[in-house]
Amino acid sequence: MPMMSDIDIAQSVKALPITQIAQKAGVPGEYLVPYGDNKAKVDLKLLEENRADGRLVLVTAITPTPAGEGKTTTSIGLADGLSKIGKKTVVALREPSLGPVFGVKGGAAGGGWAQVIPMEDINLHFTGDFHAIGAANNLLAALLDNHIYQGNKLNIDPKRVTWKRCVDMNDRFLRSIIGALGARTNGVVREDGYDITVASEIMAVLCLSSGIIDLKERLSRIIVGYTYEDTPVTAGDLKAQGAMAALLKDALKPNLVQTLEGTPAFVHGGPFANIAHGCNSVMATRMALKLGDYVVTEAGFGADLGAEKFVDIKCRLSGLRPSCVVVVATVRALKMHGGLPKTALKEENLDALEKGLPNLLQHVRNVKDVFGMPCVVAINRFPDDSEKELALVEEKCRELGVNVALSEVWGKGGEGGKALAEEVVRLCETPAQLRFTYPDELGLKEKIETVAKRIYHADGVEFSANAKKQIAQLESLGFGSLPVCMAKTQYSFSDNPTLLGAPEGFEISVANVKVSAGAGFVVVLTGDVMTMPGLPPLPAAEKIDVDENGRISGLF
Repeated sequence: MPMMSDIDIAQSVKALPITQIAQKAGVPGEYLVPYGDNKAKVDLKLLEENRADGRLVLVTAITPTPAGEGKTTTSIGLADGLSKIGKKTVVALREPSLGPVFGVKGGAAGGGWAQVIPMEDINLHFTGDFHAIGAANNLLAALLDNHIYQGNKLNIDPKRVTWKRCVDMNDRFLRSIIGALGARTNGVVREDGYDITVASEIMAVLCLSSGIIDLKERLSRIIVGYTYEDTPVTAGDLKAQGAMAALLKDALKPNLVQTLEGTPAFVHGGPFANIAHGCNSVMATRMALKLGDYVVTEAGFGADLGAEKFVDIKCRLSGLRPSCVVVVATVRALKMHGGLPKTALKEENLDALEKGLPNLLQHVRNVKDVFGMPCVVAINRFPDDSEKELALVEEKCRELGVNVALSEVWGKGGEGGKALAEEVVRLCETPAQLRFTYPDELGLKEKIETVAKRIYHADGVEFSANAKKQIAQLESLGFGSLPVCMAKTQYSFSDNPTLLGAPEGFEISVANVKVSAGAGFVVVLTGDVMTMPGLPPLPAAEKIDVDENGRISGLF
């Protein structure tokens, strides 16, 4: 019998009515805004109710490899595992971007028997949040270019416009363009480019906002360019924030869905962790904490990116604090970090595993020693993992005082996550005080160097002349106290994607630095990282189809 695909599994399970999931979660009917039978938005007024907060569990991972780690799958399976052992649990995740869905990475709804449903909707249009973000982003771009064309009262230098348009697709053709060619009435000709929607500052703004008023204030602070006199121009100067907020008012409300086992799930917001802060919305996390005794959330890519930004940006700006951290790894991925090709991962190879283990151990040390958080390593088990390989991982982790729990949620759902759930409950009772990587008062250059040395374990940072100039300008404008959002390859601790494992003797190269004044952080572009990905030679889109009954196939 052939193995069922993720979409086959998802379509084999009959979803409970979303009203029933809301009732299970404790969402009063007057706060529920259904989008059909199996998904809904929840009104922000729920947060005004006097409810105690549950425990927050952060799921992160080792440095990603083509072998896969299964962070989202583990997050969902852990939530179902906690439900299995009698804990009232909610999972809070990000929404997938269409770019990876149609590209090479795939969706972000979990896998096997640990998924959120309806997976087709979640991976595609869902409730329209990303469309609203793209519309608000591009409205601001249109108002900006119209202002320049209509007389340029603000004296904006067209060559210093920093705001880009966006589209939620991997489209390398749009990375660098020239606009307004042709008739004079088409506007002022200038170079421009597109970002993918998940890299838009508006995505970050939406995910960090505490409500509609805060949303409008953050939108008004967005810097879109500079005048000829080198003064920043904001969305507020263009009087754009009201209309933008009107487009985003429903997108701000968290989306409620369910796991395959009926555990309530909030899926809301989707910034990438390699080019943005990589966490679901503050509103969804806070709402989940009001509803669940345990809330499982995740941060994108490896702990050097997602977890660092979860701590240094999301927690710093919101006041949220996790009770423990789960670091997800696979034996297969660790063997890739040890130098094995993807074709040789099914064979037992203790030498390659031992060479790759420093990647996991460095992430674990960062969580324990830098962030001050108790943690557990979740080994997402594959059938080919040998007992000796699993024992080696457990031995090395215990040397650091960290337990290992096998996660078999892909094949067993919540039942395969019970051991991990039990360890998480134990860790949540462990006293801990979250620590940031750096204090607010450090300068931008020092914050960047601190992240590079403490989290990446780099020897130092090489700043381009342009980056040095940008840092000086941003500090002179009063942005020096903001946290830094490191835009870096997800495939290495370094900014070189070919340096696997736990590399040593490298420097981080910083090419550009820009402020996201609305989001409240400074973006640091390292290496060759791009804010508009491209499609692979064989895009996943080629396998996706829909039949005459509307049933989607080929979606993983």
